[in-house]
Amino acid sequence: MIIPQSTDPSVFHAALREQFEAFLYEHRSALNDSLNGLTEEQARRSLVTSKTTLLGLVKHATFVEKVWFDEAITCRSRTEIGIPDSPDESFDLDDGDTIASVQRAYQQACTASRQAAAELSLDELVRGNRRGPLPLRWVYLHMLRELAQHCGHADILREQILNSTTRRG
Repeated sequence: MIIPQSTDPSVFHAALREQFEAFLYEHRSALNDSLNGLTEEQARRSLVTSKTTLLGLVKHATFVEKVWFDEAITCRSRTEIGIPDSPDESFDLDDGDTIASVQRAYQQACTASRQAAAELSLDELVRGNRRGPLPLRWVYLHMLRELAQHCGHADILREQILNSTTRRG
């Protein structure tokens, strides 16, 4: 989509928001889809020294959605929302975490995020983040940066997992 050359700021903001939401949708879908076709073991496989796994990345993305579109907008605490206090903890996998359950939780978080932001303008301040008041536009840009980074991580991990499966077969 191309931003219209209009002197009407509302036209510009509407087009910009449409672009933000389209890019967010693409990145959210790509990250969620990184788990498709994998076994539970593959999704949990650790290939780096950090806690990062494909399943953990999607679980972490659920946390990120809730931080930026629940905590930041509603000003509810992380305890009230039911999410870990730190990003590092959001990668922790429980025995009950499965590809299906983590994908479902992520999709629900993304739906809730879209609903939470729907009535806000790009310039409207969200006040519940630990950094202080930030415009929704900043939140969108931050989310795009975060999701793009994690999509890259997911691409590499998935390639390594699938490559190791091919070599064994």
